[in-house]
Amino acid sequence: MLKDFTLEYCIDDGWYVGRLKEVPGVFSQGETLEELESNIREVYQLMTKEAGFAPGGEVYQKEIRVEV
Repeated sequence: MLKDFTLEYCIDDGWYVGRLKEVPGVFSQGETLEELESNIREVYQLMTKEAGFAPGGEVYQKEIRVEV
């Protein structure tokens, strides 16, 4: 199954650094944009396998207050 996500990234000191906007905790870096994309896919696969995350499942949000 394929699912579309938003890759947000920036270039920091020559490295492409990014995250999947819709999936908290999935972030990586690469020397090229292509390497970043490959690394992000790998991180997503590892995270979903280990956490038992169900891709395509409903995602809930709740605002909470945190002391800063």
